[in-house]
Amino acid sequence: MLTALIQGYLTSLSLILAIGAQNAFVLRQGIRREHVGAVVAVCAASDAVLIAAGVAGFGTVTGWLPWLVPAMRWFGAAFLLWYGALRFLAARKGGEALRPADATPAPLREVLATCLLLTWANPHVYLDTMVLLGSLSTHYAPNQAPFGLGAAAASFSFFAALGFGARLLAPLFARPRAWVILEIVVGLTMWIIALTLLLG
Repeated sequence: MLTALIQGYLTSLSLILAIGAQNAFVLRQGIRREHVGAVVAVCAASDAVLIAAGVAGFGTVTGWLPWLVPAMRWFGAAFLLWYGALRFLAARKGGEALRPADATPAPLREVLATCLLLTWANPHVYLDTMVLLGSLSTHYAPNQAPFGLGAAAASFSFFAALGFGARLLAPLFARPRAWVILEIVVGLTMWIIALTLLLG
């Protein structure tokens, strides 16, 4: 049981460390110190639900609904292209508009809606959490539940560290140019992920 728990944690952590749309968003919110706790909670809870579904058997569902994965891929790509374009527009506005101290905080509802879309509209999230972790959990039968619990714990600890640790970068992002660069990097990340989805 302990082995399954540890392996679930380490496997999930290795998957989530890659720079992705969700991570870039959490980092940006953490630097801005905007609704960080809520964003971390939504990301971690979403991952926990997806991991639980994967451990319970997502492959069966996609067997019944073969159109589900392609539909999610196209919708996710469209959303990532749109969100990436928003980040490029924000960068184009220039430095002062991007200062965290001067910028008007985005409404919580808007931030959470974006966070949920970046999580649930990204097929890569399903691939990592439901398909990959779900299939790996079968190797630890009958201890799939501890494996899933360890994977969910990794997600929570990573997002908490990323979101709340991002404030350590605040001195760097006191410079307007750093915000411009961050927005461009986030925009590029979104577009690269969208391109990989469109190319299958």
